[in-house]
Formats: sequence, structure tokens, C-alpha cells
Amino acid sequence: MWTVVWRLHSYGKISLKETNYEYTMRLEKYQIDELNHQQLANHKRRYELIAETVSDTKDVIEKLSAFKIAIPSWALGTGGTRFGRFSGGGEPRSLEEKIEDVGIIHALNKSSNAISLHIPWDIPSNAPAVKTLAAQYGLHFDAVNSNTFQDQPGQKHSYKFGSLHHVDKEVRNQAIAHNIEVIKYGIELGSKALSVWLSDGSNFPGQLNFRTAFQNTLDSLCEIYQSLPADWKIWIEYKPYEPNFYSTSIADWGQSYLLVSELGDKASTLVDLGHHLQGTNIEQIVSLLLMKGKLAGFHFNDSKYGDDDLTVGSINPYQLFLIFAELVEGMDARGMNHAKDLGWMIDASHNVKDPIEDLIQSVEAIKIAYAQALLIDRKELLNAQNNNDVVMAQEILQRAYRTDVRPLLAESRFRSGGAIQPLSAYRDLQIRKNLIKERGLESVATGL
Repeated sequence: MWTVVWRLHSYGKISLKETNYEYTMRLEKYQIDELNHQQLANHKRRYELIAETVSDTKDVIEKLSAFKIAIPSWALGTGGTRFGRFSGGGEPRSLEEKIEDVGIIHALNKSSNAISLHIPWDIPSNAPAVKTLAAQYGLHFDAVNSNTFQDQPGQKHSYKFGSLHHVDKEVRNQAIAHNIEVIKYGIELGSKALSVWLSDGSNFPGQLNFRTAFQNTLDSLCEIYQSLPADWKIWIEYKPYEPNFYSTSIADWGQSYLLVSELGDKASTLVDLGHHLQGTNIEQIVSLLLMKGKLAGFHFNDSKYGDDDLTVGSINPYQLFLIFAELVEGMDARGMNHAKDLGWMIDASHNVKDPIEDLIQSVEAIKIAYAQALLIDRKELLNAQNNNDVVMAQEILQRAYRTDVRPLLAESRFRSGGAIQPLSAYRDLQIRKNLIKERGLESVATGL
């Protein structure tokens, strides 16, 4: 059994507003290398076997190595439901400790080099120090997320009846000001996008006027849009229900598309996989948004019933593959860079799992689906489509889907200096045990 050695690095004292943060916790590379050495022979056999069947392993591995998925700051702790929340111990008590946890994930999988903040759950009290700490782990800051679905302490107006769509202009102004404040935090951290999800809606017929609510939302977003820096983007999510159950002001991709089309070139639609009714053809939505140049990116999760926020790939991995099948084809058709031209982020809640283990699993599932999509024989599939050969089209897709691409992922991690098997490395190195020792068994993550 391996024990993590948390080493104190002499980066200098980082002064933060309310605490003196004098050290960082990092995995030593030799620990990962020693675990890899034990697994290398078996990995090489598995990799060589698939390399014989994949026509261009070099290109696939290069794309896999470049493809990164951002980790949201709110996912580093145990989530919960309205019935309860059960902490697993060793949870990050501050933004700095959340950065440390993302650093652990990235050290293991070399695929999670960005962190996405939710304001005001994670407000950087000292942006330069926070950026310096993140850089020590090889991390940067992805999109910043606003929050007008909760009332905060000291807030003058309530969002009980909505925010950007509210009938009261004063409430709308407060929500607009919050989003602009989030942009300012993002500028300090080096982010380049604002992500907006609204819980605005109604629970009963007649509660609000649909057209007025939509127009108020658009007008409010226009004011926020005007505050975006020239090189920034705004990503607009949608959701059919919850917490409102009769109507939602941005209920589906069509309504989001209407808004972003009105706003301008810096606005696009963000797709959360859990924000759809059962049976929705998400891959078709993705294809059309991509075709129109209005797809911002993704919040990845999985679901059985609704917005379950489960581990990516745990329920319907085939749909995840089909989504990536459309993404790869659509991005290639537009000459897009797979890794950089869309936003890739996890958005999940870990009620019964170790959050770090859950995130490692989710990143793996996303990259498996991406790798499988890269293996689709596009010429053969196009030929089948043009000849209405439905049987062969299915065979071509499922041939790629049934390919065990995990050795390709492991090889890309190994070449990048990560762990061949990140999850087993996390357990072998007893990382959660050491986090509990450092932070305590009763620590609860900030934010959620």
C-alpha cells in the first residue's frame, strides 16, 4: 500500500484576505511513475493490441492528449438533495483547497487543467494569489458562473419570483449587476466566458405573462452582454423544469437559440445533458446548434429521470457516444479545433461517492466517448447514408462504440506524465485518507 507524501514547496507565502496560505499539497511525480512502472507491461500489451486495429493511433492519441475537461469548483464536495447531505470527510474548506483537489485530479489524468467557479459560492478574495496557486498545479480558470437562483445574505431584493425576467425592474437590475460583477471576477482570474443558468419561471398557470417574461429576460441579457470584454463570450443554458414546474423562461434549446441570436456573435447556447425531458434527441440538438455556429459547449453529467447530475456515462454511455459522433463530424466540417473551440465542463453532484473519484470516472467516460467517435469510418458511414443502407450505418457506428479504447486513453495519459490508471492510483496512494488527515473528517465543502 502506498502513502501519499504531502510535500511543502517553497513557493513563498501567499497572503490571502482572511488566511495565510503558506503551502500547497501536490502529488510527487515519482509516486505516479512508480505505480505506472508496475502496470506498464500489462498496459503495453493492451495498447499494442488495439494499435493493430486503429489506422492512425498517433493522430488519435494527440487529440486525446489535447482534449481537456474543466472541473467545476462546486463538484469537489459532497452534493445532496432536499432530503439531506452526507459529507465524506476531507472536503475542501476553501477555494484554495478546491484548487488543490483539481490539481490532484489533473496530476493523475492530465485531462483536467481548468477549474470553473460559481459566484458567490467561490469568490476569490485575492485574485493574483489564487491565479498563482492554480498555475502551480498547471491549472487555469474556465468559464465563471453566476447565481441568481438563490438569495444571498444582505441581498436587497429576493429572487423568489425570478431574476432577469422579474416584473420589478429593481430586481432585474440587481440580477444584472450580479452578472456584471461575476464578469469582473472572471477578468481578474483570466476567464473568457460567463455562463448563465436561470431558474426563472412559474409554478402555476396565469402566474406570469410568457411574452413579457421572455422580453424582460432578453433585455436583461442585452445589458449584461454590453459589459462583456471584446474577447469574452456569454453562454446561455436552458432547462425545461425545476425549480419551477409549470414554465421556465428559457425552457429549451430553441428559446436559448432565440436569445443568443438576438444578443450577437459573442453569445451561444450551452448544453447541459441533464436539462432535457426524457427521450430528447440531444445529439440532434447538438448537431443543429453546431451547424449554426451557436453551440457554446457542454455541462456533462448523466441522468435516469431528469437533472439527476449523475456520473457521466453511468446511465447512458451510448447516447454520450452518439453526441460525440455528431460533435466530431460537425466540428471537422467547420474546421474547428476539438479541444479549444467549444467549452467542455462537468456539472455533477456526488451524493454517495467520493467526489474526486466521481470526477475521475466522469472525465474518463467523456474521453472514451470522444475516442470512440474518432474511430468512426466517416467515408463508409457517408456512403451508407447516401445509399439509405440503414443496417450498415448502424453497424459502422456500433463497431466504433464497441471498441475498447481505454488503452488509447491510458497511453495518452502515460505520454503526458499522468497515471496509466488514475482511479486505482488515487486509491493506492490513499489520497482521501490523507485529505481527511489534513482537513478533518467533519469538513464540509464551501458553496453548495
